[in-house]
Amino acid sequence: MRAHGLRVGTAVSKKIGKAVKRNRVKRILKEFFRLNQHRLDMDVDVDIVVVPKKHLLPGKLSYFQVDRELSPVVSRICNELKS
Repeated sequence: MRAHGLRVGTAVSKKIGKAVKRNRVKRILKEFFRLNQHRLDMDVDVDIVVVPKKHLLPGKLSYFQVDRELSPVVSRICNELKS
């Protein structure tokens, strides 16, 4: 039996850049979901896969940009799961 909860996956393409740049994107996404896990803490199994856009610039990517882009998505997911 699998525990209930949130699972987050990332699919960062080589089009984003070499491994160092892809790993930076993954770290920032992981930090976003770590800091927002309380919003998604429900008794429902939720699997989220994040696929960054191809034109993303990893060197200029910041946590605040990720937060601005993904917060509305997380809110929408929460609202749909509650209803």
